Amino acid sequence: MKVGSMRDGRVGFMIAGVQKAGTSSLFSYLARHPDLQGPTVKETHFFDDETGVDWAKPDYERFHGLFAAADGDNRIAFEATPISIFWPNALERIAKYNPDMRLILIFRDPIERAWSHWRMEIDRGTDNVPFGFAIRQGRWRLRDLATNHPAWRIYSYVERGFYGRQIDRLLGLFDRQNVLFLRSNDLKRDPAATLASVATFLELRPFPPGKPIIQHVGESDFGRVSDVDFRYLKSLYAEDLEDFAKTSGIRVDDWSTWHSMNYEGTS
Repeated sequence: MKVGSMRDGRVGFMIAGVQKAGTSSLFSYLARHPDLQGPTVKETHFFDDETGVDWAKPDYERFHGLFAAADGDNRIAFEATPISIFWPNALERIAKYNPDMRLILIFRDPIERAWSHWRMEIDRGTDNVPFGFAIRQGRWRLRDLATNHPAWRIYSYVERGFYGRQIDRLLGLFDRQNVLFLRSNDLKRDPAATLASVATFLELRPFPPGKPIIQHVGESDFGRVSDVDFRYLKSLYAEDLEDFAKTSGIRVDDWSTWHSMNYEGTS
């Protein structure tokens, strides 16, 4: 089944997660392909919009307006909003919009992801507590709040790393053949091979050659995750990470969270 384009009135695929796992770099690589068309902004945040969209009768023209396709443009339209896999109702809204939507998910070690997320929020000034507090008592800031409360966009350092439960929900809504799981480690080490798998998944001609892309958000020097914090998070993620590995079929054996020995911290 061919991936849809704006010619048939719908966006064909999305990078739906996860935050701080290389989605910006992946988006930039995809934007190089002559058969793909990205939006005017990388993250449209349409399907996780809780205030600007009437979800009983959504206006998709506002969403489509972010894709400036001329008549006869047969490129596949795509976007990248990494909160989509995590945000309540976003996947359900996407499935209603396009049941045949293809979804690309790129994953990173959950402890490294949490650390990078916290660093970003500190840089932005949206949080001001130490990492150890943020992943323990700081989680209380989400207690008793609806899961679509704006606070969940910021303080969900730990919660976003429970990948297993998130992809279980995803695969309950979309056929497995419509989903591609990738690893940030692979995109960084061998982007050509990762892009080849994307081309196969989307039934595209090969990606054109180009220089490697590395993009970072949150550049301040905060040292590294302490051993105490690492072991605390490892214990939280252990069961979910095992489920995630089995369900996704992707490698996690080179992730620090998978190991109990020889941890040296994240940089």
